[in-house]
Amino acid sequence: MPPIRDKFTIHSKAVVCQDVELKGDITIGAGTIVHPKATIFAIAGPIVIGSGCIIEEATIIVNRRKEVMRIGDENLFEVGCRVECPSIGDHNTISARSRVHHTVRISNHCVIGVGCLVVPIEDEVLDDYTIVYGPGAERRKWSGRGKVQEADLRRKHADYLREMIPKFNRLRRGDGI
Repeated sequence: MPPIRDKFTIHSKAVVCQDVELKGDITIGAGTIVHPKATIFAIAGPIVIGSGCIIEEATIIVNRRKEVMRIGDENLFEVGCRVECPSIGDHNTISARSRVHHTVRISNHCVIGVGCLVVPIEDEVLDDYTIVYGPGAERRKWSGRGKVQEADLRRKHADYLREMIPKFNRLRRGDGI
């Protein structure tokens, strides 16, 4: 298998710091913010990141499958998380220091709790509004109450980061897709 050449497509309205480690075929959508020291590796297949995502420092996103890893819109990847799942829907939170294995697919409005390890034996899809929490990666359903307030708070967070990150970090320039 020939190695995948590096090919980065960064939307002109995305904020991607210069010291982000990118490898492979990666597309980053409008309004997405990638903090310094994040790592995004498309090892076997491409990674397509939607719009309005926040990828914090020390986050590692890896695609080891040949299929395209699709990450939807307005997802939050908190400090130090590691994600290898082949698809992630919209409006999800992957909390600090959590890990999600490549046998998991995440739907919409899911939360992976702090430090959780989600490694099922066989392929699994987390349904909409699933919350994974605790040392045993237990699951429960969220009613969806407060999702409008959470979306507003996340938008304000993104606006603040779009203003502050360029003041203290050099950015990669988007190619205007």
